[in-house]
Formats: sequence, C-alpha cells, structure tokens
Amino acid sequence: GDDGNLFWKIARCSARNLGAEPVMLSPKTEPATGILFPRLCNGMSLAGCGVRIKWRFVKVYAVGTYLDPLAMSVVKDDEKELKKALLDPNYPRTIRIVMNRNLSIDKYTSAIIEALEPRMAGQDLESLDEFKKMNPPVDLVQGAEMEMTIRGDTLLYKNAVGGLGQIKSIVFTRALCDVYYGEDAVSPSHLEDVIKGVKSL
Repeated sequence: GDDGNLFWKIARCSARNLGAEPVMLSPKTEPATGILFPRLCNGMSLAGCGVRIKWRFVKVYAVGTYLDPLAMSVVKDDEKELKKALLDPNYPRTIRIVMNRNLSIDKYTSAIIEALEPRMAGQDLESLDEFKKMNPPVDLVQGAEMEMTIRGDTLLYKNAVGGLGQIKSIVFTRALCDVYYGEDAVSPSHLEDVIKGVKSL
C-alpha cells in the first residue's frame, strides 16, 4: 500500500542525501578484527567501534558503542562537551563486546574488574562481585557477545549465554564510562572512532 511506498521514498531520500546505500542496512566492520557491528542495538545507533588489545599485541575483543542520536545531538558539535557527555552515565548507551578469541571467563571478568576498581575510589565495591556473578562459569569462545547498557545509575548486562542482570550503582556506571571513554580508555581506537562517529549520528 501507500505506506510501503512512503517507506521507500524516505529510504531513497536519505540514501540520496548521503550519496550511498541506506546506511541502516549494512553493518560496520571493526578493521583490526573484521568483526561486524550492526547499525542498531537496543534501539540505539552505532557511533563507533574498535579493538581491545591486551598483553601488548593480543586482540582480545572488538567493542562498539551505541548511542541515542537525540540525546547526543545537543553535544555532538562541541568536542569538549561531547567528551564530557561520554563520561556521563546519564547519556544512555549500549557497549557491545564481541570476543575475537577464546578466553577463560575468569580472565575476562578480572580484566574488567581490574580496570573498574581503581576508578571507584573504594565505593560500592560489592558491585564488582555482582558483576562477576552475572557471568556464568562458562569460558568465552570466539564470537561470544556481551552487552552493557548504561542508563544513569543502572547497568543492564547481557552475558555471553543471553542471561540478563542488573547493577544499580552510579559509582559503577561512572567508572565503566571512564574505562571506555576516559583519558586512559582501554581501547583508544574505539574511543577515537566513537568521537568521530557521533558527529554523523
């Protein structure tokens, strides 16, 4: 019916403006690992992706950030404000992690906890145990996916076997933002790509 035509008009129109195929259809490839990131996740849009390198040269996982274009539209043209917004858990986002290699679940959780703990200044440390418990004792295989959705003081976590958990702690969510978007971010290539990508959300 007419609705269908309207949809194609809109799709064509946006494609014409961008001088390309409709962007929403093709996933983005993380260059270091070749891992694909769909354009949408939990209703949010992919801003950028990168790789987490550990032990100097091991590409452990690819990581992508999905943001709410409306929430980011206020800050996207001012890099200083944008960097502040990325550190602020009140700007909702989903961080999607896809393993690039097999890894024991203990190594995965302890690496994340090691990054979080010094950023939490001794507060709400029991949330680190909660995070550990949300990951079942099953080792991660290449291609395993985890999702961390941050909304204010709430982390919604989807583990590698699809189980859902929740942590309520502003200290935890703020520390998690700093892990991925701070001065000393664990994946510089991811942060750089996100800052670049937000501008065209």
